[in-house]
Amino acid sequence: MVKPASRVEHIPPYLFARIDKKKEEVRKKGMDLVDFGIGDPDIPTPANIIAKMKEAIEEPKNHRYPSYEGMPEFRQAAASWYKKRFDVDLDASTEVVTLIGSKEGIAHIPWAYAEEGDVVLVPSPGYPVYKIATMFAGATPYIMPLTEENGFLPRYEDIPEDVLKKAKLLFINYPNNPTGACADDAFYEKTLELAKRYDILVCHDAAYSEIAYDGYKPRSILEFDRDKKYSLEFHSLSKTYCMTGWRIGFAVGCADGIYNLGKLKTNIDSGAFQAIQYAGIEALTGDQASVAELNSRLEKRRDMVVEAFKTLGIDVTRPKATYYIWAKVPKGFTSSDFCEKLIEETGIVVTPGSGFGDAGEGYFRISITIAEEKIIEAARRLRSFKI
Repeated sequence: MVKPASRVEHIPPYLFARIDKKKEEVRKKGMDLVDFGIGDPDIPTPANIIAKMKEAIEEPKNHRYPSYEGMPEFRQAAASWYKKRFDVDLDASTEVVTLIGSKEGIAHIPWAYAEEGDVVLVPSPGYPVYKIATMFAGATPYIMPLTEENGFLPRYEDIPEDVLKKAKLLFINYPNNPTGACADDAFYEKTLELAKRYDILVCHDAAYSEIAYDGYKPRSILEFDRDKKYSLEFHSLSKTYCMTGWRIGFAVGCADGIYNLGKLKTNIDSGAFQAIQYAGIEALTGDQASVAELNSRLEKRRDMVVEAFKTLGIDVTRPKATYYIWAKVPKGFTSSDFCEKLIEETGIVVTPGSGFGDAGEGYFRISITIAEEKIIEAARRLRSFKI
């Protein structure tokens, strides 16, 4: 048997692949699952976007190879959306690149900037791709613990000077997955001060900027980095428009960062299917009523889930944004032990916090992307669950 590369041997299985294996074991026992595991919306993609996709897929021109960096029309739609949403001006030709979902860009950016001897600052708990992509690029991830005491924001003052001098990239993500935490203006200003002092490119994963409740409006880091010298922001249509399976997103910001990410893209993959880009244009420029409707429905679900899990007597935080609720595991359990007990005894699936990094130990994540009747069923099961 051919020995795999060390870069593959040294990474753990992807978090959700392990969860899927446990779910399959429980299903084989005949138990019906209530799955709060993955942030994959059950609500359909809005009808106007689907209609545009149907129209575009009939066009033979859209069946050919697309441009690597994305259609100019899609990039302009992204730039126009940014202007309307954040009052940020973007040059669609140099400061926007289309992605096959934001995950693709997040995974590729360390390859464009980091190599052996370099450091990438990575939050924990956090989206696993930040760390894994850094390791693939041959660079060293420096873990920034996100603690409840600090509002799940990194403490830059705790990072050693020698680490900061080697740092090329800094990953941040607000509103945050998995904690649901939000960042204030002071945090973005502090982040850019650090970037300027040490010449670090900030990579802001803003996938959840439009999923917010109670009147809260998340900010873009580009509202603070108006010259777009130190930051890239990664966006996805997946969450905002319930398009997770469509694989369409974009990165915006620093022109050099966009150029280098695009240069890498041209040598690794292809552009997004043009019919999907036309659907994406409709999503970004069409009627936005579906976004408000989505948030209203998710806010209701959030409140239902919080009340359901409070019956266990555990600490459950009500987030202002994202699909996620971050909760402490009961005393006497590790994250994995509690989640395994929950699925085995009730068929309720939640995600162990340790899967998002060592600093996630002691917590579990609940996704609110399931139907209200399922949440009601989960509440019924939780009332009889013995910790």
